[in-house]
Amino acid sequence: MPDVINIACKTPANVADTLSKTTCVAKTNATVWKLVILGILAGIYIAFGAAIATLVATDAAQFVGVGLSKFFIGAVFSVGLMLVVIAGAELFTGNNLMLMSALDGRVPYTRVVYKWIVVYIANFLGSVLMAWLMLNTGLWKGGNFATGITALNIANAKVNLLWGEAFTRAILCNVLVCLAVWMALASNNIVGRIWAIFFPIMTFVALGFEHCIANMYFIPLGILLKGTDAAAASGLNLGNLNWGSMVVNNLIPVTLGNMVGGALVVGLLYWLVYVKPANNK
Repeated sequence: MPDVINIACKTPANVADTLSKTTCVAKTNATVWKLVILGILAGIYIAFGAAIATLVATDAAQFVGVGLSKFFIGAVFSVGLMLVVIAGAELFTGNNLMLMSALDGRVPYTRVVYKWIVVYIANFLGSVLMAWLMLNTGLWKGGNFATGITALNIANAKVNLLWGEAFTRAILCNVLVCLAVWMALASNNIVGRIWAIFFPIMTFVALGFEHCIANMYFIPLGILLKGTDAAAASGLNLGNLNWGSMVVNNLIPVTLGNMVGGALVVGLLYWLVYVKPANNK
């Protein structure tokens, strides 16, 4: 039975070895133009997941209750990371695992940080582009602006989080995101990768954790909707929904928290357990 399992799925030690010696090194050494293109695509892909999650959030709770509605919202959001991993793109939060290649001494820490910055900016461009495109589709007007009001509610809640709340939610979020990437790499087939991604991503969204790249879509869309009829119909106090609050109240703590969860909790700890002992033999 263990042999059958190993054929269908790589062991954690195999995944750690592949990440630290091959996958993360290749990502760190990739050209900037390639990372920019794939980073923009990742921002768009995650925004697709965020967009369908917003639609489901519009009225799911009134039919299935709060708990199940969060499950369904998380379930559809998972399509974003499926597109990133299977279709191929560069996502900042998943790329936090690149720290493993630096810990292994295969690339400089400075290069890892530089490539993180490149991908982060590219993810932002892709996410904001999608927010602008979704605004111009006019789809937020349906059902007496129901979808637009939901988008405003989501964005407004995110910019009004306490700094500590945003930070801790972000740590937990990227533990799950990086575990989703980790388990997807363990699978040898697409179906296995889909299920490996589905459960951790569904869990982080359903529990209300914070993902910096998803928020680069959610919050800008809310900001863009401020001057529309959806904002007037919402009755919300949107005074804090602006670019400055997005950066200070959300993106800074969420980005830092995502880095702690992905690079340190998953990347560093698994490197210590599976890679460092092998290096010391």
